[in-house]
Amino acid sequence: MAVSLSQEIKAEPNLTPILDMVFQLITFFMLVINFKTAEMDLSLKLPVVGSARPVETYGRRGLLVLNIDNAGNLKIYGRAITNIDAYIRNEALAAMMSHRLTPDDLAAGEELPTTVVIRADRSTPFRRINRVVRVCQDNGFRNFALKAINKED
Repeated sequence: MAVSLSQEIKAEPNLTPILDMVFQLITFFMLVINFKTAEMDLSLKLPVVGSARPVETYGRRGLLVLNIDNAGNLKIYGRAITNIDAYIRNEALAAMMSHRLTPDDLAAGEELPTTVVIRADRSTPFRRINRVVRVCQDNGFRNFALKAINKED
């Protein structure tokens, strides 16, 4: 019972486990990717201050990033928002729903636990920034952070 050497033994690898692992890795990275950088309008020239610090949320979960260009236009994900009041109102409703608040809670003095990060161009008139802040306050936002860059040495 000798095995003939003329017969070739073909071994084909099973690729199913490795393809399954690659798919799981792709899924994992899609779930943990940080989309916050897409909210920032990198064309803005932020004001320069002596010591800029990262935004502190004090345990609050939500951040609402608002980009205001030098003409005072609100831009979200690179798209100009024409109706600022409606956009802020919808964001406030989304924040209430995500934190399970009701408008009655806000009327009783409860503030939204979302921090509004305002990234305004350094040449934006203050009245334009103030208008956005007032609209945010009218809709229950009370925590604000103004973004700037560190003064270069």
